[in-house]
Amino acid sequence: LAQLVRRVAHAIDIPFTVGGGISSVEDVGILLDNGADKVSINSSAVRRPELISELAQKFGTQCIVVAIDAKQIENEWVVHLVGGKVPTERKLFEWADEAVARGAGELLFTSMDHDGTKEGFANEALRQLAARVSVPIIASGGAGSAQHFIDTFALGNADAALAASVFHFKEIRIPE
Repeated sequence: LAQLVRRVAHAIDIPFTVGGGISSVEDVGILLDNGADKVSINSSAVRRPELISELAQKFGTQCIVVAIDAKQIENEWVVHLVGGKVPTERKLFEWADEAVARGAGELLFTSMDHDGTKEGFANEALRQLAARVSVPIIASGGAGSAQHFIDTFALGNADAALAASVFHFKEIRIPE
């Protein structure tokens, strides 16, 4: 992964975040040394929340993104792991509060209920998150049109929005 990060860093001139399989201070150091601007952690943070504090202390909060995948179960947002397949005991809003208190500089919230639907982001949950925490919120899961991006900024108070397939398959052109 370090070699790939180095190649990407040399090929682009915009900040980029790397995630997936990061579970230690050493992992993050290698990725940052090879050109990543930020790292995104999810499962490793849920399993060992102290990792957030360790990373923030060593590298600063500005480069620590805590990704949170959640689904609604009985009208409550429950944090999930493994791409939404494994529920945890953690609840979205409490986990978001803890992650920020431990040093997360940004939160990446993916609604697993919306992911892949192309019916829009989970704007109500995003709005609640934005009202609770003092760090930027990145919306993920549900993008299907340009209007969905407008809605997540206006209604969900998201600071950024993430999408994949609508760009990969040119359903929305990035300049739009």
